[in-house]
Amino acid sequence: MLTVLITKLVATAVVVIGVSITVGKLGPRLGGILAGTPVILGPGYFFMLQEWPPEFIRAAALSSLHALIATLLFVVSFVVTAKRLSALASLAVATLLWIPAALLFSRLPGGLGIAVTVYGIVLLLAEWIRRALDLKQPTVVSVSGWSDLLLRGVMAGILVSVATTLAVNSGPTLSGMLVGFPVALFTIGWTLHDRYGADVARATVSAAQMGMLSLVAFTVVTAILVGVIAPMLTFLFALLASMSVSGSLLLLSQWRVRRAYSHLLNPDSNNKGTPSHDRK
Repeated sequence: MLTVLITKLVATAVVVIGVSITVGKLGPRLGGILAGTPVILGPGYFFMLQEWPPEFIRAAALSSLHALIATLLFVVSFVVTAKRLSALASLAVATLLWIPAALLFSRLPGGLGIAVTVYGIVLLLAEWIRRALDLKQPTVVSVSGWSDLLLRGVMAGILVSVATTLAVNSGPTLSGMLVGFPVALFTIGWTLHDRYGADVARATVSAAQMGMLSLVAFTVVTAILVGVIAPMLTFLFALLASMSVSGSLLLLSQWRVRRAYSHLLNPDSNNKGTPSHDRK
C-alpha cells in the first residue's frame, strides 16, 4: 500500500512541476498538451489491473471516460471564469460543475461507442467556445523560486495517491470516476494562475482539452483489451496509444507554429514571383 501511495504521489508531483516549467520555457500550448498525459489514469490503472478482474476494469474505464466528458466542462468553466475570479474561486466553480456532470454522464446508456461519440460532441463544443474566446498565447515571464512548485506538486500527489488508492474499494463506477477527476488540471491551473497570471493559466488549461485525447485513447484501449490479453500488456498498449496521441498533438502543434510564422522565418519567399526590377 505504501509503495502504491508513494508512486502515485511522485508521478503526480513530477507532472505538475514539469508542466509549470514547460509553460515557463515553451509556452502554454505545449504545456497544455503535456497536462493531458495519463499521469493520474496511468498509475491508477497500473495497480488496478493487477488487483481486479477484467469486468471491474472494463466498467471503471468506461466510468473514467464519462468523467473525462465532465472534465471538458471543467476546462470550459475555468477558462471562462478565471479572467474575472481568483484561481481558487474559478476552480471551485469548475469543480462544482464537474461533480453533477460526472454523475449525469455516468448514467449514459450504451457502452464505449456512445461514450466516445458524446465525448467528441462535447469536445467540438469546447473547441468552438475556445475559438470564440480568441485566447492568445501570452508571453510567459519567468518566475524564480521552486518552493511554491514543490509544495503544490506534493499536495497534488498526496491528494491523487490517497483518492485513487481508496477509490478501488468503492466499486468500478466510483473508482473510474474518482481516477478521472481532473486533479492535475486543478493543481496546474492553480499554480499557473498564481505564478504567471490568469492569461497563462487559461491558455494552458484550454490547450489541455485537446491534450485530453491522450486520456481518451488510454481508457478506450484499456476497455477493449482488458481480459483479452495479459493485464500488463493491456497497460502497455494503452500507454503506447496515449503517448502516440500526445506525440501526434505535439508534432501538429509545432507544424502549425512553423506554418504560421514561415513568412517571418523565410522573408525571401514573399518575393517569389515578383519581377526583378520591382525588388530593386
